[in-house]
Amino acid sequence: MTFKALLVTRTGETNSTDLVEMHEQDLMPGNVLVKVDYSTVNYKDAAAVTGRAPVIRQFPLIPGIDFAGTVEASSYPGIAVGDRVVANGWGLSQTHHGGFAQKARVDGEWLVKIPEIFSTKDAMAIGTAGYTAMLSVLALEHGGLTPQHGDILVTGANGGVGSIAIAILSKLGYRVVASTGRPEEADYLRSLGAAEVIDRKTLSEPGAPIASERWAGVVDSVGSHTLANALAQTRYRGVVTACGLAQSMDLPGSVLPFILRNVTLAGIDSVNAPNEVRHQAWSRLARDLDLEKLARTIHVVGMAEVPAVAEQMFQGKVQGRTVVDVNA
Repeated sequence: MTFKALLVTRTGETNSTDLVEMHEQDLMPGNVLVKVDYSTVNYKDAAAVTGRAPVIRQFPLIPGIDFAGTVEASSYPGIAVGDRVVANGWGLSQTHHGGFAQKARVDGEWLVKIPEIFSTKDAMAIGTAGYTAMLSVLALEHGGLTPQHGDILVTGANGGVGSIAIAILSKLGYRVVASTGRPEEADYLRSLGAAEVIDRKTLSEPGAPIASERWAGVVDSVGSHTLANALAQTRYRGVVTACGLAQSMDLPGSVLPFILRNVTLAGIDSVNAPNEVRHQAWSRLARDLDLEKLARTIHVVGMAEVPAVAEQMFQGKVQGRTVVDVNA
C-alpha cells in the first residue's frame, strides 16, 4: 500500500524536499504502525527541511519531529489497534522517518496515548512546542515557584512554545510578561493571557551582568543575549528554563545571577525525556491548557506547504502553531 510523504534528500551541501509516494515496506523498523492524521512545523523541523542546521543525520529521510494518529498494527504491550497516539522527539527527523507522512512505523515506547479531551488535531496543535512549554512549567514548579512569587517572563512569545506557555501559565494564575519582536501582535498575546507585552529589543542586546529584579521566573526559547539578560533580571531564588536557541546557541552572560541571587537555570529537553515525564506533561496539558486559547494559536497547512512555512519561520513571520494535515 502506498502513502504520501515529504522526503528530504541531500546533494552536496543542498537539501531537497519533495512530496512523494512511498510504500509501507519503505518505512523503518518498529513494532507499531500508525495512520498519521496530523503533524506540525516546529523550529527544529524548519531547520531540518531547509538544511540550516544538521538535524537530519541520514538521507533520504522523512522529516517531522512529531505526529498524531491512530494505531493500525501493534506488537508493543499497552499499545493496541485503534489507540490514538502522539509521538514527540526521540529519533524522529534525525535518524528515523518522521511525521510528515500519512504512515509512520516506530517503537511503541516512543508513543503516548492521547488524553481523551484532545483530538489528534489538538494533539498536534500542542505538538512538541506545547509539550516543551509544559515541561518548562513543570520545571518552574519543581523550583518552587507559585503565582504568588511574581511575574513570569516568556520570550519568543509569538512562537509555538511561547504561545502555549502563556496560555498555560495564565490559566494557572501567573502574571505573564510576553517578550516579542512583533509588538503589532500584542492583542494576540493578550488574548492568550499575557498581562504585559514588551519589545524583545529590551532583552536582545548585550546588557549588564546583573540588573534590577523584575520577574520570578522565565520560559526562554531564544538563548544568547536574551537569556543572559533575562537571568540578570530574575528575582532572588527565581527559576529560568531554557529550551531553545532562536537567537543563538551562545550564552554571553555572567555567573552573578546564580551566586548573588541563587537563580536556577533549568535545561529543558523534549527529545529524550523519559516516558514518565512525558505522561506527566500530557496529563497536565489535559488539565491546564484552555482549548479555546489553543484554537487561537493554530493555522493548518498541507504537506506541500511545509517548505514555505519553514522559510517563513526563519524570517519571523509565523505566529503560534502550524498544524500539518497530512491527508489534505
